[in-house]
Amino acid sequence: MADAELRVITGPTAAGKSGLALELARRHGAVIVSADSRQIYRRFDIGTAKPTPAERDAVPHFGIDVVDPGERWSAAHWAEDAERWVDEARATGREVVIVGGTGFYLRALFSPLFDEPALDPVRRLELQRELAARSTTDLRRWCETLDPARAHLGRARLLRAIEVALLTGARLSELHARPTRAPRFHARYLVVDPGPTLGERIARRVDGMFAAGWADEVRDLMLTIPDDAPAWNAAGYEAVRDEVRGVVTHAAARERVIIETRQYAKRQRTWLRHQLDAARVTRLDPAAAGAIDEAERWWNGATG
Repeated sequence: MADAELRVITGPTAAGKSGLALELARRHGAVIVSADSRQIYRRFDIGTAKPTPAERDAVPHFGIDVVDPGERWSAAHWAEDAERWVDEARATGREVVIVGGTGFYLRALFSPLFDEPALDPVRRLELQRELAARSTTDLRRWCETLDPARAHLGRARLLRAIEVALLTGARLSELHARPTRAPRFHARYLVVDPGPTLGERIARRVDGMFAAGWADEVRDLMLTIPDDAPAWNAAGYEAVRDEVRGVVTHAAARERVIIETRQYAKRQRTWLRHQLDAARVTRLDPAAAGAIDEAERWWNGATG
């Protein structure tokens, strides 16, 4: 494979991409670079579906446990690190596969990058305090006026779009479209998606997380992690916090996590459908007969 080309296994959350990537990486002695904006945070383990210690021992991983829960980490930061991780792995003769469903991370690495606007820190803090009291529905309505192209996104990205619009007068969606340099790499994608069974897979994963002690993890995190730490924005954590606080029952928290995760998966599917070059995409149902053989053919260069 040409040095400028990178294999990317992506798809909606709970689709089965991580397990498939682990198997392929084991077969080929490759390293995995995680493109998951939730897994960069230390200590947030169960609810972000991080690979287990045994899996990380079997296959080297980059992009996991990178920053503390209170730190903000932009897509540009991740892309800069990802380039370095790829270079380090290739310098040792290892192959690399990018694995994850965070679209704006993939965009930052494989599409022309944009300059993050500088925001006045004092005014931004004041605005953040005001916005924190607003519901996601209110934020979405506001964003439909300020930056309609980003009004469908999750709460954290809605907040960012509103901040940029109010403090700079610019639309973040338009800033994203302004190239500042050519990318170093281009991607060959394997999009993993089980189709209509994804909802069932999400429910099983959520149940597995609770069985693994997710509520206990959140209880421990609440002792030391501030309520406004960015890591809490990961899907599901707020619902589990409410369960731990006694605000909602376990059944209500479970249902809320499943709904939030399905909504997140729907946004991921929309992004993947519209943002990837179809000529460089192979689609795979991980439950289909011969799926691993098809994935192996993709690894070895086949497309379509």
